[in-house]
Amino acid sequence: MDKLILSPTVFTPRVILDHEEHFLEFSGESRPDDVREFFGPIIQWMNDYSETLQRSGDNIKPVVSHFNFNYFNSASAKCILDICKILARIRSKGTDVSVRWYYVRGDDDMMETGREMEMIVNIPFELIELEDQ
Repeated sequence: MDKLILSPTVFTPRVILDHEEHFLEFSGESRPDDVREFFGPIIQWMNDYSETLQRSGDNIKPVVSHFNFNYFNSASAKCILDICKILARIRSKGTDVSVRWYYVRGDDDMMETGREMEMIVNIPFELIELEDQ
């Protein structure tokens, strides 16, 4: 299994998916022209990662995920939720999963979105308020 690293663009976030360090990061804006084309490989990587954790028994190390979006559109929101559902599945199999959801002070919509996703997937999110950017 390889790391998946995507550089940010004007329309897509930076993505770092590191199976060795059990580190996941999504940051920036997400409004790709073709959401399936962009998120398809990410969702596939997440599913493969989940299976690899189960096969290897490497479910002792916690998975740390960072979601630090400035903005995402509704199509991206569904894909982000799908990623969180995979994290919930990983957690349900015994691996500790940490979800850190960042939002800029005053961005109540982003904060509420984090809370809503937390309730949907039933994983505790750490909501982290950032100073104005």
